[in-house]
Amino acid sequence: MRVLGVIPARYGSTRLEGKPLADIMGKPMIQYVYENAAKSSILDELIVATDNIRIKEAVEKFGGKAMLTSPSHPTGTDRVAEVAKNFDPQVVVNIQGDEPFINPGMIDEVVEPLLEDKEIPMGTLMHEITEKEDFNNPNVVKVVTDKLGFALYFSRSLIPYPRKTEKHRVFEHIGIYSFQKEFLLKFTRLEPTPLEQTESLEQLRVLESGYRIKVVLTRYKYVALSVDTPEDLERARIFAKSMRKN
Repeated sequence: MRVLGVIPARYGSTRLEGKPLADIMGKPMIQYVYENAAKSSILDELIVATDNIRIKEAVEKFGGKAMLTSPSHPTGTDRVAEVAKNFDPQVVVNIQGDEPFINPGMIDEVVEPLLEDKEIPMGTLMHEITEKEDFNNPNVVKVVTDKLGFALYFSRSLIPYPRKTEKHRVFEHIGIYSFQKEFLLKFTRLEPTPLEQTESLEQLRVLESGYRIKVVLTRYKYVALSVDTPEDLERARIFAKSMRKN
């Protein structure tokens, strides 16, 4: 196996309990994520990693694969790592379970650099921000990279700061991650780091610990619709309805 895709799906949520099972046009949200991810040309296996039997049964009902994982995992990455231990892939992809409209081509994009170069421990994606109001939105995570496309920093603040506006471009980090399997297991054993805790951004633990993250500028249109609240869920339903009409 070269590539394992894992979708972490936790039942508990302070803002939207049981959101993987939330109905969107007659299907649970997790089914949208799974079916879109399954269209990737690069995955050899796709598994939902969940802490709840209801989610596992829902996935199996629509023909997907799911595994029960520990309910005590602090992050989705830890849940992904538990599943990865049961397989022997080169690369593991953490596919966010709350993004029902993920483009399968983005999964291919985040994996390809790690297959081409085993020395790259981790990868993720970015796209250019075009709405100025997102510049100072702390929920829109920004990233800056070096000339070779490796992350210099991720932040909820505006980076780079436009002291000079000429050629000023801002990129949003897209939360999909690829890992060399051995690095994924190593990452989950690393202690949380100061910048990670300050910004509440897990990927900063990688940079603070001295490892590199390859950041690919996606060539696809990014639908920034992560479902975290009842309002997000309603937007997802409206978007799904519009897609069905098209």
